[in-house]
Amino acid sequence: MKYRRLTKEQFEELHPEFINFLATQSIDKAEWDKIKVEKPEVAEQELDVFSDLIWEGVLSRAEYLEHFSKNHIFLFHCFEKDIKSIVLKSFDPDINFLTKEGLQWLSDNMFTDNIEMKTGKKVFTEERNYSIFQLIQQGAFLSDGQLFKQINSIIES
Repeated sequence: MKYRRLTKEQFEELHPEFINFLATQSIDKAEWDKIKVEKPEVAEQELDVFSDLIWEGVLSRAEYLEHFSKNHIFLFHCFEKDIKSIVLKSFDPDINFLTKEGLQWLSDNMFTDNIEMKTGKKVFTEERNYSIFQLIQQGAFLSDGQLFKQINSIIES
């Protein structure tokens, strides 16, 4: 398995897609039920293959990621060969970017000495999708890139 198995909730959400996936392998509901009982290891393999296919599709389309922690915000723009980052750090230890108040504070203090802003760029050393998956495993999530674009446009002007 290249990534990780989807959660029970994700499988439920993707139920129609999973049925189609099994159908491409000529496995209908009766056959699937039989496999689960008689060959559970084969059923596990099918779940893993399907999970990897879903992850591969999602990661291939990934363009922006965000990761928030108490005092840091990491914003990423993913390209084919590299990834660009903007990192915001609060120098005030009482500020928590995980709260609405913390984000309002950020908005009010964005270009003051209370915030450190760094940009960077890193060439993918591993396969692109796997590198993005690693960021997700560390707590990043896919985003529309609105925050990255706003801050990047200010930095570049």
